[in-house]
Amino acid sequence: MITTQRTDFFGPARPTLFARDAAIATSHPLATAAGLEVLQAGGNAMDAALAAVAAQCVVEPAMTGIGGDCFVLYAPKGQPTVALNGSGRAPMAASVEALKAAGLTTEIPRTSPHAVTVPGAISAWTRLHADYASLPLDRLFARAIDYAENGYPITQRVAFDWADDAPLLAQDENASAFFLKAGKPLLAGDRHAQPLLGQRMRDIAARGAAAFYEGETAQSVVRYLNSLGGLHTLDDFAAMTNGAFYTTPISSDYRGYTVEECPPNGQGLAALMILNILREFDLGEGMSLSDRVHLHAEAGKLAYYNRDALLADPAAMTAPVEELLSRETARRLAARIDMGRALPPALWDEPEHKDTVYISVVDRDGNMVSFINSLFHGYGSTRIDPATGVLLHSRGASFRLIEGHPNAIAGGKRPMHTIIPGLLRKDGEAVGVFGVMGGQYQASGQAALLSGLLDRGLDLQNAVDAPRSFAHDGVLEIERTYPESLPAELEARGHKVTSAVEPFGGAQIILRDPASGFLLAGSDPRKDGCAMGF
Repeated sequence: MITTQRTDFFGPARPTLFARDAAIATSHPLATAAGLEVLQAGGNAMDAALAAVAAQCVVEPAMTGIGGDCFVLYAPKGQPTVALNGSGRAPMAASVEALKAAGLTTEIPRTSPHAVTVPGAISAWTRLHADYASLPLDRLFARAIDYAENGYPITQRVAFDWADDAPLLAQDENASAFFLKAGKPLLAGDRHAQPLLGQRMRDIAARGAAAFYEGETAQSVVRYLNSLGGLHTLDDFAAMTNGAFYTTPISSDYRGYTVEECPPNGQGLAALMILNILREFDLGEGMSLSDRVHLHAEAGKLAYYNRDALLADPAAMTAPVEELLSRETARRLAARIDMGRALPPALWDEPEHKDTVYISVVDRDGNMVSFINSLFHGYGSTRIDPATGVLLHSRGASFRLIEGHPNAIAGGKRPMHTIIPGLLRKDGEAVGVFGVMGGQYQASGQAALLSGLLDRGLDLQNAVDAPRSFAHDGVLEIERTYPESLPAELEARGHKVTSAVEPFGGAQIILRDPASGFLLAGSDPRKDGCAMGF
């Protein structure tokens, strides 16, 4: 049972939001406000999600943009969940051989033009708008366009990320011109505008996806990428105009709930595998903190090992999803966990990717949207077309340059993705939407969030606020909010423990209380955002 009771009111934590009719939670207050405004004007959950993500593409430029990718889970009231894949494909001329001939050997650098797959976000947005929205795009983009053309105030976490990425932005003259001031990052409270981005949104609102993938914008972006050595063509971009597609979610049961995820090429499979392993243990309040952190670390390492070896574009995967999600597989993996010691470091040679936005919306009719949009790294590839203002993601950096690997780069192929929206059902009814930003951490983060709610009975916002840990690359990182005694206890089991330099990810979640019918919403204090409703 999900609790709504909170007894500890000390510290910086915010309370769970309660709303009667509708709610929205995002990682930026201006995006939350844009979506709430649409809900109050009679718009539905999809309208609000599109308004919010458009705003975030302006006010959180490090995290997301129209030059990124998108995945969505949508549960219309009383109907099955629809999954939408808005991830782009590699140029048709791309191959391991071609990139090695271009001088790349072991990986695709984030700033390389070869890290830029054809962005899928706009194809996804326009498809969702045509099928499920109720208000015109120019109305939904109004706030975003205003912020882009007339400026918006930079918030504190956005400023923190801006400063973190400033040295890399300074290495590109176009990125420097758009995002730095005299070579320095902007600060909290400064005003920033992107008029060219506002114009792109006006064009998309007027002409749909074709305004991005065909005509002058596409010509300019392709010309820019080609000047950097990219293999992109106008045909590659035109093929993405209607490239976003619907698919069937994958799912697994956990503590009486059904957890739904988008299928590969996203890593929702890894999130479900972690939950399946955890399901074999009792993670209630009787489990010690060190046991809990150890178990989450070991389960995550096992799931990510399989993810890195097997997950890719479904057309290239050889291991069936059904087998990976089977109870037999979960029990076999769980049996490998020794609660007294850490396993040897699991395979982990994927590049880091941390920067994403996630949006949860539930409207007055009970429709639920779980929506995630990403540039991959902070400011994506840092490559921005100076003529159009389109900042391009770096999703292709997750491709492998290993012939025969399921995730090896190839023409028209989609890379393995880390961005994963989640949706929760109880007895067949959709009861909540959730997501945890943070690149590699997302699958582990979702499992930890749900375990906090369903195993420990934490208040919703307390589950979001709870300290986080993450095992990767042979290291177990823990947030500084854990007790000082924890590192020594984990090191005694063989973990190499470090203190996380930055907080892990950022969660947003909305659940419907079965007793009252009210909506409960939480937004992560690790970001600037908030949950709002009415």
